[in-house]
Amino acid sequence: MSEVLTERNTLSKGKSLLLFVLTIIGGFVLFIFPNLLLGISKWNAGLSGINLLLIALFQFFTVCTLIYFSLKLMSKDFSFIGLSSNHWKVDCFLGLLTGFSWTAMQFLWIIPQTRGAERGDISGMIEVMDGTAIGLFSYLALGIIGGGITEEIFNRGYFINVLKSTFKNQKLGLWIASSLSILFFAAGHLPSNAVEWFDILVPTLAYTILFIYTRRLTASMLAHAVYNASGILSVYYLYYQ
Repeated sequence: MSEVLTERNTLSKGKSLLLFVLTIIGGFVLFIFPNLLLGISKWNAGLSGINLLLIALFQFFTVCTLIYFSLKLMSKDFSFIGLSSNHWKVDCFLGLLTGFSWTAMQFLWIIPQTRGAERGDISGMIEVMDGTAIGLFSYLALGIIGGGITEEIFNRGYFINVLKSTFKNQKLGLWIASSLSILFFAAGHLPSNAVEWFDILVPTLAYTILFIYTRRLTASMLAHAVYNASGILSVYYLYYQ
């Protein structure tokens, strides 16, 4: 009887796909809304200082709430998308190794060889920095909470596992969902040239491989958070005047 009830309470694959699409659109809007609002209004100095912390918290709470209700409608919870503390030591090791390795490659080789502080992304980061302790802390919070945690839950855990579940052939579904997740995540960062595409596609591929290999979000979240945080600190100490 319980199996019958569970089956009836679970959405069909078609309805799950529709809910997935609506959730992805809604999540994308929630990610960009505070950036557009503060960027246009310039309220309280716009996209800098304490506002970066507010953006991070807004993204985390609104996007995670959206995902919570989306999963609930599918009779699933956050464990379905890979939130688990199982094997956390191994996951932490893999995440730290990946995050710091990519940071080292970027700041010891790639960035110095591609115009350094004159690069568009580096100059953009410098422009956001206001030289204050609270500004640096808020920028780190945005990189860790908004990027490392929220983006991984949304772009990796939810996107891949939910989209995959709508396919009869799970292997095919995993390939398609993973590929679309990589492209969606990379395009969402608006790369404008070959170097920027390379810089976003390589770590995105690494985060995706970590997620698929471990079947958990811990490693990819830590790798993403470590790279964002160490990247912000590296730009601050190496290039910010």
